[in-house]
Amino acid sequence: MANTPSAIKAVRKIESRTKTNIARRSRVRTFLRKVEEAIATGDKDAAAAALRAAQPELQRAAGKGVFHKNMANRKISRLAQRIKALGA
Repeated sequence: MANTPSAIKAVRKIESRTKTNIARRSRVRTFLRKVEEAIATGDKDAAAAALRAAQPELQRAAGKGVFHKNMANRKISRLAQRIKALGA
């Protein structure tokens, strides 16, 4: 249990930050799921549009420290490759 005023405040800050991070992570996952669904249907235009919408969300989450930057870049790269392969 936190005893000092600074520790009590830190607990409050951590709870607040955790809620924000959970919401941000959930939002990114939703965007990624939309890209995956568009790829599964085989619609290249819809998949590309979904990726364009998902990319800034993923980068923003990485910038805020919710995800690792390399993980975000890897996901974007792999999704882009799969979308590019749809047209071939």
